[in-house]
Amino acid sequence: MTDIMVEQAVIDFILTNKKDYRVSTSCSGPVVVPTEMKAPKESDLQIKVGDFILYISRVQARYISKVTADMLDPSRYLSCSYY
Repeated sequence: MTDIMVEQAVIDFILTNKKDYRVSTSCSGPVVVPTEMKAPKESDLQIKVGDFILYISRVQARYISKVTADMLDPSRYLSCSYY
């Protein structure tokens, strides 16, 4: 569960935007969102990306082996009525 890889496109995205992100659950599956949108939890895994942190929810960490560029797609969370 702690050996989750991060695609270079996601690393580049985080470094370009200069902020922390979190892999969270949406109605369309795992999604990478800014921590301003979905605050990290104490139970999250943390992956250092330059000066920033990519948090991964414990729920998602059970099911994913890689954080991929398709998880950056805002339609994955904008289409959910509860966001």
